[in-house]
Amino acid sequence: MSTADRTSLPTVVYTPQAILLDPRTLIKEMGRDLMKGRDLAWRLAVRDISAQYRASFLSYLWAFITPLVTTLMWVFMSMAGVVKVAVTDMPYPVFVFTGTMLWQILTEAITAPQNQVTASQSMVVKLNFPREALIMAGILKVLFSVLVKTAILVPVVLLFGITPDVHLLLFPLALLALVVVGTSIGLLLVPVGTLYTDVGRIVPMATQFLMYLTPVVYALPKSGTMATLLQLNPLTSLIVTGRAWLTGSASLMVPSSCSCWEPGGDARAGLGTFPIGHDRPGRTNGFLIDHE
Repeated sequence: MSTADRTSLPTVVYTPQAILLDPRTLIKEMGRDLMKGRDLAWRLAVRDISAQYRASFLSYLWAFITPLVTTLMWVFMSMAGVVKVAVTDMPYPVFVFTGTMLWQILTEAITAPQNQVTASQSMVVKLNFPREALIMAGILKVLFSVLVKTAILVPVVLLFGITPDVHLLLFPLALLALVVVGTSIGLLLVPVGTLYTDVGRIVPMATQFLMYLTPVVYALPKSGTMATLLQLNPLTSLIVTGRAWLTGSASLMVPSSCSCWEPGGDARAGLGTFPIGHDRPGRTNGFLIDHE
């Protein structure tokens, strides 16, 4: 490399001072890094999405196979009397299918940052590029999955004779809240997940357990210990309100007793963790090299 090439390279100075103490500098650097990595993020997302569906026989059908299997299982157990589910304001298959699809969006958003960083470890070690591109690529893949699932959800709701109302216009906000909250949680897990692969195994089990503490496949109880527990769960409003906005069932909205949790509030809380997790992919670069 010539002397002229060396002088043209940007100089990066690392200091022990926490960037979180200077919000203006943090926001400025976030915007700059996101702009620098947007083209690479788009190329990575297109490459991964194309490879994922090109090598699959069922292709886009996988977007709803898992929720469909879950719905059939719960409907069968309910009809057989294995489990007793409270009466819902809509056909139970629609209730389970919509809840499972919304929950799958959340879990995909949680696992996307870690999966993207893990799959690109060799690239992170060998190449100098904006690490934010990995996170943005993961978000783009989740958003593509959201579009596919939405294209399936709406026809299914209409097929069962459910007519959405004006609240359907708010449904994209519920989807955005799921993506924001899930990605924020995933960003916080990236540093630990990079050091310890156990995190990648624990997260799917934890989300599966948490699903049964959220009214995904059963209605929100009106009283009792379980009702209190579910109302304290911040994910309850995301699923319940999202389902209500999609199906036009105002009675399914989160009751006023737990109005402290709202999709907008959850999304704002998720956005609040973005600055904290913003520099995480770059910070873990040294750990990745140590592993190599």
